Amino acid sequence: MFPADNLDHYRILSSMLAPALLMAATGSLLISANNRLARVVDRLRSLVGQLDGSSPQHRPELELQISRHRVRSKHVLRACVMLYVSLGCFVGTSLALAVDAFSGFRLGLAPTILAVAGVLGLLAASFFLTLEVVLAVRNFSAELDLEVTRRARKD
Repeated sequence: MFPADNLDHYRILSSMLAPALLMAATGSLLISANNRLARVVDRLRSLVGQLDGSSPQHRPELELQISRHRVRSKHVLRACVMLYVSLGCFVGTSLALAVDAFSGFRLGLAPTILAVAGVLGLLAASFFLTLEVVLAVRNFSAELDLEVTRRARKD
């Protein structure tokens, strides 16, 4: 069964816009999360490079920083996975809305379930990104404290 008039086409297209807006928002979050992951990876590479030439007394603090950044990278990775799942759900929602309209609304709750799954994925990704930001600030604070202590010893 096809929509009877042009108004139905506009309603279908309008209903497909909400998932499209959520796709755009998810894409922005993915760019941000991938940039965060790149920064964590760069920092880890720097720390590993420092570890090779470090004195035995500095080695434990570098290893602690490395382990903290590994936890950060895992949080960002989880967030990225959830964002990709959300993106897929929103694409599925948009397509399901169109298929549902052209099949005489036989898909039932499928478009709604996909949309809810996408939003839940965004919520989970936000949680993991929040954890990562908290760890980033704590790590930075610990590194600053360490640097202040080192400089105080030199003076």
